[in-house]
Amino acid sequence: MTAKQDTIIGNARLVLADRVIEQGWVAIADGKIAEFGEGRAPEAAEDAGGDLVMPGLIELHTDHLEMHYVPRPKVFWNPVAAVISYDGQLATSGITTVLDSLRVWREDGAEDVDGRAGVLAAAISAAREENLLRADHFLHLRCEVPMPDVVAEAKELIDRPDVRLMSLMDHTPGQRQFRDEVKLRDYYRGKGGGMTDAQLDVLFARRFAYQKEYAVANTRAIVALAHEYGIPLASHDDTTDENVVDAVNDKVAVAEFPTTMEAARGLHAAGIDILMGAPNVVRGGSHSGNIAAVDLANEGMLDILSSDYIPSSLLMAALQLPRHVPAIDLAAAVRTVTKTPAEAVGLSDRGEIAVGRRADLIRVHVARDLPVVRSVWREGARVA
Repeated sequence: MTAKQDTIIGNARLVLADRVIEQGWVAIADGKIAEFGEGRAPEAAEDAGGDLVMPGLIELHTDHLEMHYVPRPKVFWNPVAAVISYDGQLATSGITTVLDSLRVWREDGAEDVDGRAGVLAAAISAAREENLLRADHFLHLRCEVPMPDVVAEAKELIDRPDVRLMSLMDHTPGQRQFRDEVKLRDYYRGKGGGMTDAQLDVLFARRFAYQKEYAVANTRAIVALAHEYGIPLASHDDTTDENVVDAVNDKVAVAEFPTTMEAARGLHAAGIDILMGAPNVVRGGSHSGNIAAVDLANEGMLDILSSDYIPSSLLMAALQLPRHVPAIDLAAAVRTVTKTPAEAVGLSDRGEIAVGRRADLIRVHVARDLPVVRSVWREGARVA
């Protein structure tokens, strides 16, 4: 991507990492933030019309690509075309850096996208090589530890330079996110054509058997693999004190979607960044009936937001947080979708408006309490 030189954006509400400049400007040169200031901008500045100008959003966990690749049950779209469509939606949602979450496991009779991580990773690479992407894409390998072949499949992708995060997941019925097995049955009944109770009985029995046989050994192997390659680890759906102890022992950097206050408090005390879903904030609670992200924020335990399955929710949630939690100002709210997620995965060159940082910026207009992304710059080049 070719950086545009000497761009100046003025008349903006400039969101810095620690404060907001109500009338400010920012100058871009050679793809980086060259200077910023308060008051009237230098001559020839682009007028932001009083809109917010903030760092581009950084997304650590979104499986939304899968919806573009498999838009209907048994319908597989061209994977490169799916990546390009998905990337466009991310960019127009204000996301300039994304960790594409790929399912690193195969399971017959469950999800159509299972076992397609290699296909989608290759499609992302192809789109990147042809300069077709607006956002900067990395990989997040979601490892379902009870699955028999998960370690072998992770090894097929682990040495890619774009792998930035690995998560340890276990969706065995009756625990973590789906402690209530009925909710898991409802989830699968609503997927595509749905599954019958008889089919779910078979699926669940197989999952119980897999967990008993493979989960412990696979967890140890995935943790060792992540540490060997220097890739940050995430835990997933921590629920109990035991889950927290495991996360600490595994040296995880990020805890995705803890389901209880008990687990969240333990993770926070251990210094592990807590990631929650932006849709949880926008909707006012978890769709699975677990803890509300706003409740964590009120206790100072919300570090990172993720759009999860709705890209536009990331910006919406960040701008709503100060209204829900008076102790969180706009700068702090924006950190949950910019600086903090960048630091969690070692991307220290972006995530804030500071001299020398990448000029990944977005201009946001707010109308009727809804944010609209009007412009997006990646390394100083306008991409949307």
